[in-house]
Amino acid sequence: MSAAALAEATEHQGRARVALTAGLAHGPSHAYLFRGPRGSGKRAAARAFAAEILADGADDPDDARRRALLDPSPHPDLVWLAPRGAQHMVDEVRERVIRASVYRPFEGEHRVFVVEAAEAMRDESQNALLKTLEEPPPFVHLILLTSEPDGLLETIASRCQPVDFAPLPAEVVEAQLAATPEAAGAASEEIAAAARLAAGDLERARLLLSPTGRELRGEVEATIAATLADELSTAPWRRLLERATKAGEEAEGAAREALEEDSQAGIKRTAKDLTDGAKRAGRRRRTEILDLGLELTALWLRDLAALAADAEEVVFDRDRLDVLRAQAAKVDPTWARAGAGAVQDTRRGLDLNVSEELALEALFYRLARTA
Repeated sequence: MSAAALAEATEHQGRARVALTAGLAHGPSHAYLFRGPRGSGKRAAARAFAAEILADGADDPDDARRRALLDPSPHPDLVWLAPRGAQHMVDEVRERVIRASVYRPFEGEHRVFVVEAAEAMRDESQNALLKTLEEPPPFVHLILLTSEPDGLLETIASRCQPVDFAPLPAEVVEAQLAATPEAAGAASEEIAAAARLAAGDLERARLLLSPTGRELRGEVEATIAATLADELSTAPWRRLLERATKAGEEAEGAAREALEEDSQAGIKRTAKDLTDGAKRAGRRRRTEILDLGLELTALWLRDLAALAADAEEVVFDRDRLDVLRAQAAKVDPTWARAGAGAVQDTRRGLDLNVSEELALEALFYRLARTA
């Protein structure tokens, strides 16, 4: 069985490659849980693994593999489910996975069902899927992908064979990022910075090179500068909130458009489902961008601590070295390290539904008082 695509997809994921190769050699399990950070290659590995499963026993293995590797795939025995908005629709999980899994393969010996962002399934969907995981037909293989395994019910996770994906090394992300459309026209220093700030997540690195990411980084830099100058009367942290809100509105509009296209294509949704789905997508994006802004703030403070300690080689914001050096000359590295910790505390606190604006105001005034 040829598995060149699988080897390529898991080139930097040794543990995953060993687990999946063994699965193909001894017969694939009925259910897998691919878990690891976004951008670590789970999606490409799932498509390559599904292609090998479908090629096994096919009349023309090479053709079955070729069709399964296409995105979107025309192979009738590969069902790929991705959320349109912030969550999977319950009806789609029931119709396209649970009920569809009882039908025998259209060709060959296997059927593969892949669920992207499995944590985005509601508890109702996860509970409904449980019986399929417990008593699947012998020809069915399910692959769940998640970057947030805590969002899955334990009963779901325990019935899947886990396959772990690690964050990609910064140099790998940098090389892959350089070949993306977002990197066109970007300076090498900015590409290197985005790769390091992304923490092994290629998707996040691409975001950092987008207009949204560049604006967010600029707002973080401006807010830190205002904090160090004790010029907080204009509430500069509000720019982070405004950027997150704008990104959320854009995501809500895009999700609404996609859901309306689905409705026109015959997928039944009520007006309330459409509105709620779009709003969930907007809220999710807003939360993601605000959290990223705070993470970038913590990393900027970490870079200040590194420069103040003469450790320039570990700086992440490599394209902003001049600004960082000027600021680092005026700060105590102990303050910068403590400030990074305070930002992380604020990120965790926002999960408790506290007022975002009050939390950010308290954070930056605290940093200004101790600088």
